[in-house]
Amino acid sequence: MPLRLFRPSYRDGDCVDIGGVTVRLRVNPRARRISLRLDLRRGEAVAVAPDVRNLDAAVAFVRSRQPWMAARLAAAPRPAEDYDPSGTLTVLGRPWRLVPDGRRPRLARSEAGDEALHGCGAGEVDPQLVVRAIRREALADFTRRLETHCRSLGVATPTFRLADTRSRWGSCTPPRQGGAGAIRVSWRLALAPLKVADYVVAHECAHLREANHGPRFWALVAELVGDPKAQRSWLRRHGSTLHTRFAAS
Repeated sequence: MPLRLFRPSYRDGDCVDIGGVTVRLRVNPRARRISLRLDLRRGEAVAVAPDVRNLDAAVAFVRSRQPWMAARLAAAPRPAEDYDPSGTLTVLGRPWRLVPDGRRPRLARSEAGDEALHGCGAGEVDPQLVVRAIRREALADFTRRLETHCRSLGVATPTFRLADTRSRWGSCTPPRQGGAGAIRVSWRLALAPLKVADYVVAHECAHLREANHGPRFWALVAELVGDPKAQRSWLRRHGSTLHTRFAAS
């Protein structure tokens, strides 16, 4: 009996239209099963299969989820522009004028008092260079806030790093056996109102004392930044837009 060769209907990277939704097919050998996620920045879906042989099944699975995909994409906030048409960007509550006159980002204050990010591209703004500058400023600013909150709490300053996760704005590993612990905060909070970023830093610092979300934890947060309801509401309503900005950087 002749051996039949497997000829896949789809290949890694193919795009298919399912009910008006563009679905990008991906193969990831580390995946344990077929999965589906939405890319709000591109307005499309991504189906992941563990093997090219599973892509037919992945397409069938996506077809069964078409109403869900369409509803989620329709309700998703429109992607925010990385910066406004005039070439300005608000970072840590301050407007930056973007000046693409080289490839070494440097922030300078003019005699008029405004701030300009020079070196963010050669002729055109390079988003990756802008992100590099944002992360640098965010690390310095958030570190100062973290140190201030830790002094107020009477705890040792933890190891601090920036992150870029979608699942949470910050994380805290409480100190153990005399260690200082570790905190990570999303750099994208530099694009949010200052009070929102400060709240997230204070939130994680409070976990150095209370590794839970009980009444004592929230009392510590209130001591540091006051009532956080407005900041939490802002993140629920607008937080997703921070992930659509500089999404490919």
